[in-house]
Amino acid sequence: MVKLLAIALGLLALVSMPCWMVVVFSAADEMIVRAARAARRRLRGPQPTDPPIEQVAADLRRLANLRLGVAQRSMVWSSAVARAYDDRLRVACRELALEEYLGELTGVDLDIERVRVEGVLQVAGIKLRPSDAARRQDPP
Repeated sequence: MVKLLAIALGLLALVSMPCWMVVVFSAADEMIVRAARAARRRLRGPQPTDPPIEQVAADLRRLANLRLGVAQRSMVWSSAVARAYDDRLRVACRELALEEYLGELTGVDLDIERVRVEGVLQVAGIKLRPSDAARRQDPP
């Protein structure tokens, strides 16, 4: 009975080994990436001064409004607005010491990261959308 249990445990360990390797290597990879980012930040030295966070927030609101009308514009214009919006998101994150990965991603991953960063900035107190009162146009 003990031999049968030992054999069963050995088989279970053998079958689950790839899963454990994935878990260990994923954790190690994440630690290496974070250490590399921290080292890059230290090596960069003094950063140029960014505009005030209020100006960055105003730029984000303006660019967010422009992004709403992308269906009526060319692909080049839409792409330029998206790049400018992402740049302002990165500046806001840098000023508030928040992590973002907008420069490292593309496609759907970039869209998901953009939504995540918008949420983090809103939690930090940055209004990215104009208030309803500002959007409402009273008739003359």
